[in-house]
Amino acid sequence: MTPERSARFKQVIRQRQVNFTVILEDVRDPHNIGAVMRSCESVGIPEIYVLYTRTEEAQFQLGHNSASSAKKWVDVHFYTDRKACFDAVAQKYEQIFATHLDKKAVSIYDLDLSGSIALLFGNERDGVSEESLELCHGNLVIPQMGMVKSLNISVACAVTLYEALRQRLKKGCYDTSLLSEQQLQNMYNDYVSR
Repeated sequence: MTPERSARFKQVIRQRQVNFTVILEDVRDPHNIGAVMRSCESVGIPEIYVLYTRTEEAQFQLGHNSASSAKKWVDVHFYTDRKACFDAVAQKYEQIFATHLDKKAVSIYDLDLSGSIALLFGNERDGVSEESLELCHGNLVIPQMGMVKSLNISVACAVTLYEALRQRLKKGCYDTSLLSEQQLQNMYNDYVSR
């Protein structure tokens, strides 16, 4: 490995946002999952959670073109049990917010996205399920001015992640790692092996 490549790994690892993740619930299109992974990787999210509660759809696949090389750098935790998924997320992240239109939904521009948070995005047709909404701390919404009040899931995710990036940059979240030196070294070794 070249010194430049090693330095790049170390820089990327130090900027990983280990207190920030995405949960995808029953997302059907593998290209959407791939595009979400690509957006996650670009803002420094090291892992995502993919939940399939519908057994007939529980065949996890990634869109190879849309995921690009992001699938190499973003760990995917796959679940078919909602409780197990949310329990795993709750052990690592303090809050879970769903993208869901209701009267209590908070604009992404008014919500603090710089803390320990997981963002839940629902499937392309039905959105986030009622069962999952009950397990969340609140709902967020992307302000929209047009007649259509929905975005493609990968677009909605990207817009939200980049608002989080803006907030996190402003607060210096990318300047100091939340990982210990040993954790940084372990992640470096893992990335080198990949």
